[in-house]
Amino acid sequence: MTAIARHIEAFLREHLVRHRGASPHTCDSYAYSFQALFEFASQKFKTEPSALMLEQLDAPLISTFLEHLENTRGNTAETRNIRLAAFRSFFRFVQHREPGALHQIHRILAIPFKKSDTRLVPYLSQAEVQTLLDVPDPTTREGIRDRAILHLAVCAGLRVSELTGLRTDDLAPQALSIRVRGKGRRERALPLWKTTASAVRGWLAVRGKVVAPELFVNARGGPLTRWGVAYILKRHGTTAKGRCSSFSGKRLSPHVLRHTSAMIVLQATQDIRKVSLWLGHSSLTTTEVYVRADPGEKLEAIEAVVPPHLRKGKFRPPDKLIALLKAKS
Repeated sequence: MTAIARHIEAFLREHLVRHRGASPHTCDSYAYSFQALFEFASQKFKTEPSALMLEQLDAPLISTFLEHLENTRGNTAETRNIRLAAFRSFFRFVQHREPGALHQIHRILAIPFKKSDTRLVPYLSQAEVQTLLDVPDPTTREGIRDRAILHLAVCAGLRVSELTGLRTDDLAPQALSIRVRGKGRRERALPLWKTTASAVRGWLAVRGKVVAPELFVNARGGPLTRWGVAYILKRHGTTAKGRCSSFSGKRLSPHVLRHTSAMIVLQATQDIRKVSLWLGHSSLTTTEVYVRADPGEKLEAIEAVVPPHLRKGKFRPPDKLIALLKAKS
């Protein structure tokens, strides 16, 4: 029997960080995937997570866990595939350290990703965006911070990891532009709207001297986490839904604001390449989802096409007496 703990430690601290150069956010995502798996396995085998053995993490167990994510925890197929990708990466790493477990590992690597529906991306309308941005109270320090966060999220279309990772030295003078560290260690520079720059400068004026270099901090002066951003959105989103009827039934998250930013850029420029550059996508294929979601793109196609003629004719209802006789027969 082989203890799993030392392999996990080597995978997260050495392989991902030193050999693959993975970002802290990628390491956190992988660590959370294994945390959920080990908690599930420890309940099944009635043992502590630290006492789990490599042989216990076989293909049937991982398949059962993936089903548990969807059926019990209500996760989407996309989340399921993210967890499976983390497991596959780990077991590809382990197969060179434990050749005796190759058969077990190959069965795990053979677990397929699940196909998911390609849905239209959710985003907010202009009226909904304005309603949300008007919610934070600009007369309080917390409200000024939240206003800057929301304006920046909508303007720049930042991932939540990019938003929480912004540092004060990533701001250009007068906050007219920002430097963003995105996925795959790709950096990009983004200009800010005048209103967004004004909101950020307002926050800098009341931020005060704190030890954390991050732009946005919590009430204790520590870096704002993704959970803090989620709480801010939930709180202000609830208020916004009470002020705007079209908000009802809409899910609000940092990624919805990112989608909203993409749609704003697409509708303003009609250029998918600029949307891709704005969001920091590595491929235009990823950006195509916004073209599918924009009805204006289809409207232009309809207007450019000469439609076929409609055959003229006039409907003549049947004779009332004959219709009555047919109904009685």
